[in-house]
Amino acid sequence: MKNRIITISREFGSGGRTIGKLVAEKLDIPCYDSQLIHQIALESGFDENYIKDAGEYAPGGFLSSALSSRSFGPTNEDLLWEVQQKIITELADMKWGHAQNYHITLDSGVLGIERCASIIRELY
Repeated sequence: MKNRIITISREFGSGGRTIGKLVAEKLDIPCYDSQLIHQIALESGFDENYIKDAGEYAPGGFLSSALSSRSFGPTNEDLLWEVQQKIITELADMKWGHAQNYHITLDSGVLGIERCASIIRELY
């Protein structure tokens, strides 16, 4: 299969970043994490540290900005979200949100980080 992509959606504290890095290391494939932040910085003109602070992991980040007032136009977070979405879509070159593109859901709190990484590697 061409362009096999592993996408890990995660919640704060789930260990998703660690799981992704373990899987990429074991499969010898790229892991786009800090590279994604770097690419967002290049395309948006924002500093990488600002992107990390304003990102999905920070309180008041991308998700909460979706609920804030837009009476003065788009916020920096809006602009960063647009750039992030564009880059991720280009990297994956797949139809986001379509259920057929998602195969499993794992609870790292129950299974543990190593077991989650192992399951993903086995399925790849």
